[in-house]
Amino acid sequence: MPRARLLLAVIPAALVAGCTLGPEYQRPAAELPAAWQGAAPAGLRATGERWWTLYGDPALERLVEEALAHNQDLALAVARVDEARALARVADSQRMPAVDAAFDRDRSRRSERTSMPFPPGTPIESNNYRAQLNVTYEVDLWGRLRSASDAARADLLASEAARETVRIALVNETVRGYFALLALDAQVAATGRSLGLRSEVLKLQRVRANAGLINDFNLRQLEAEVAAAQAQLPALEGNRTAAEAALAVLAGRSPRGVMEGAIARRAGEGEPQPPVVPEGLPSDLLLRRPDVVQAEQQLIAANARIQEARAALFPRIGLTGLLGSESAALGELFSGPARIWTLAFALAQPIFQGGRLFAEVEVVKARERQALAQYQKSLQEAFREVRTALSTQQRAREVYDAETARGIALTDALRLARIRYQNGLISQLDVIDAERNLLDSDLNRADALRAQRAAVADLVKALGGGWQGFEPSRGASFTAPPAGEGSTGGGGGGKPVARRQ
Repeated sequence: MPRARLLLAVIPAALVAGCTLGPEYQRPAAELPAAWQGAAPAGLRATGERWWTLYGDPALERLVEEALAHNQDLALAVARVDEARALARVADSQRMPAVDAAFDRDRSRRSERTSMPFPPGTPIESNNYRAQLNVTYEVDLWGRLRSASDAARADLLASEAARETVRIALVNETVRGYFALLALDAQVAATGRSLGLRSEVLKLQRVRANAGLINDFNLRQLEAEVAAAQAQLPALEGNRTAAEAALAVLAGRSPRGVMEGAIARRAGEGEPQPPVVPEGLPSDLLLRRPDVVQAEQQLIAANARIQEARAALFPRIGLTGLLGSESAALGELFSGPARIWTLAFALAQPIFQGGRLFAEVEVVKARERQALAQYQKSLQEAFREVRTALSTQQRAREVYDAETARGIALTDALRLARIRYQNGLISQLDVIDAERNLLDSDLNRADALRAQRAAVADLVKALGGGWQGFEPSRGASFTAPPAGEGSTGGGGGGKPVARRQ
C-alpha cells in the first residue's frame, strides 16, 4: 500500500516531465536585401568545399591541402569541437537515471564494558557483508535538465561552426599568401631585369665618360638610378622570405621546415581569374556563413539557459532506489533472507537563497541580450563583407587591365626613347625616366594581379567559403513556428525559425 501511494504521487509528475518555462526560440527578424547588387553578370560559381581549385593551380591545391591537414589553429578548433561534444554528452547524461553498484565488507568489535551489556553468548567481534545496486533519477518536471541539454547541444553546433570559420579563414589566408608570394616573385624578377639593364648601360656610359663623350652629371644620374634599383631589390627579397615563412606556418610545418623549407609554386604570373558570381539569394547567407550560424547557435544556447535558470526556482523531484543483500556471512550474502531494498521519493523547493536564484535569471537574460546583439552584428558584418568583396572584385580587375595597358604603352615608349637617344634627339634623363616608369608599371601590375586574385578569394570567403551549412543529421533544422509562439529579440513575421533538437 505505501508503495502504491508513492507511485500515485510520482506518476503525475512524470507525465508533465520535460515541460519548459517560457517560449521556444525563434530566429530574430532581419530586413534582408532581395537580390545581390554589384555582382558580375557572368562568371564562376564557387561551390563545394574545394573551391580553391577554380584557380587551376596544382601547387596551390597541394599547399591548401597541407594547411588543412597540419595547421595548428585548425587543430585547436577541432579540439574545441571535441570538448563541446563531450560536454553535450555530459548534459544529456543528467536526464538519465544514474546507476552504480557498491560492495562493502566490515569487521567490528564491541566493548565489553558498556552501560548496556550484551546478552551472554553474543560474539564480541562480527563481520558484515553488503552488496547493493543504487539508482537515482531526477524527474525533469520543469524542463531544467532538458534546457541544459539543449544549451549544450547549441554550444556544440556553435563550436562546429567556429571550426568551419577557422577553416575558411585558413584557406583564404593561404590563397592570399600564395598569390602574394607569386607577386613578389614577379616584382623581384622585374626589378632584377631592370637592374641588369641599367648596370650594362652604366658600364657603357662609364667608358663613354672616360672618353669624354658624356659629362659627369649624366653619369652620376645613371649611377643613382642603378643604386635606387639595388635598394629596391633587398626589400622585395626580404618581403618574399617573410611571405614564404608565413605560408610555412599556415601549412603547419615544423620549425626546421619554417627555417629551411621553400614553398613550391608555379613559374610565371598567369592570368587573372574570372569573377565569382554569388549563388542563391541573400537570405541563404544566414545558413552559409558559419560565423552567422555560430552567433545564432550561441543565441539559442543563451535562450535555453534562461529556461534552465527559471526552472531552478521551482521544486525538484528526486527518485532513489536501492536493491541488494546484507549478511554476516559471505556465503549467505545472496540468499533470500539477506535481501534488502529501499524506494524513496524526495521533493525539494528553494525558499530563501538570498536572491541568488533571481540574480542568476537576470545574468542569463543579460547574456541573451549580448548574444542577440552579437548575432545582429554578425549579420551586418556578413553583408558588409559581401558588398565590399563584390565591389573589390570588379575594381581589382579594372585596375589590373589598366596596369596591363599602361605596361604595354610604357614598353613601347622605352623602345622609342632609346631610339631617339641614340639619334641624339633626347637626353639620357628621358631614357632613365622611361625605364623608371616601366619598372613602376611592372611592380604595380604584379600587385594588381595579386589584388584581383585575392578579391576573388575574399568574395568566396564572404559568401561562406563553399560551406553549405549543417545537414539535418548534424542537429539543425528549420521549420515554421506554431501559431502563438513567442520570439527572442523581435517577431519573426512568419519567417523560418531554428528549432532546438
